[in-house]
Amino acid sequence: MKMHSTSSLSVIAGCCRYRAPLRLSFLNLTPPPLNHHRLCIIPPPPHLAAAAAATFSSRCCRLPDPHPSTGNSLFSSMERFWSGSSISKNKEMVEHLKSYGVMRSSKVAEVMETIDRALFVPEGTQPYVDSPMQIGYNATISAPHMHAMCLELLENHLKPGMHALDIGSGTGYLTACFALMVGSQGRAVGVEHIPELVETSIKNIKKSEAAPLFEDGSFSVHVGDGRQGWPEFAPYDAIHVGAAAPEIPPALIEQLKPGGRLVIPVGNVFQDLQVVDKNTDGTLSVRSETSVRYVPLTSRDSQIRGY
Repeated sequence: MKMHSTSSLSVIAGCCRYRAPLRLSFLNLTPPPLNHHRLCIIPPPPHLAAAAAATFSSRCCRLPDPHPSTGNSLFSSMERFWSGSSISKNKEMVEHLKSYGVMRSSKVAEVMETIDRALFVPEGTQPYVDSPMQIGYNATISAPHMHAMCLELLENHLKPGMHALDIGSGTGYLTACFALMVGSQGRAVGVEHIPELVETSIKNIKKSEAAPLFEDGSFSVHVGDGRQGWPEFAPYDAIHVGAAAPEIPPALIEQLKPGGRLVIPVGNVFQDLQVVDKNTDGTLSVRSETSVRYVPLTSRDSQIRGY
């Protein structure tokens, strides 16, 4: 199967070299990690931060991620421009994401307003902070800006009646968003290899606006090894993977529908969020959207042991 990659730009910052998509054009710099748990945090000078906020309305000015293995973009502007700690409503979180140019789709905004993130994070946490959160079992729920990014990347493949697969569905938040977008005539499937998280996610979903879709059977969550996908409802128009694979699992490519799109973080120490489009002739077009840091896509036992 042929694969075509779009060109990327090499950026050098602090003796660290990585690939950056050409469309990310401002402060797209990665500091070298000091160790597995700690990264250099280098905030931009105030005048550059102000320029970024005022001038750019795209996903740029991504600053170093203080959570090195949590599904955050390594260069999120959000936590530096606002912490979200004072936000008490789901709608306010969405409005902040829109105001900083992280969210541009009205459909994605509507869905993220409808599915309340507070129902899908651990009790006692601040649900609307733009930060990933630990959910137990060495797993996380990604930051809201990453959810918005992935939903926008997949939006055209999440139309009513389409099939969507969410690998590493965790607490069920993003899968519930998928379900709302594809509707009762479509199919939304979550796969998670931690049974306790599947049980928790079902409870969360039943409290949410996606509950009717779960009850009518068009939305389901399963215990399984996400690296093998979920063949029962394939092929899929949209596949999302919430953990980083050293390489793209062949099963996911096989289960991707011609014309469909896969969004997956790929890499080990250095990771890229890759967008994989399957062309009608079966060939693949691959591009890198941005640098990210996710927990690894691995076996259940390895995850429980801490990889």
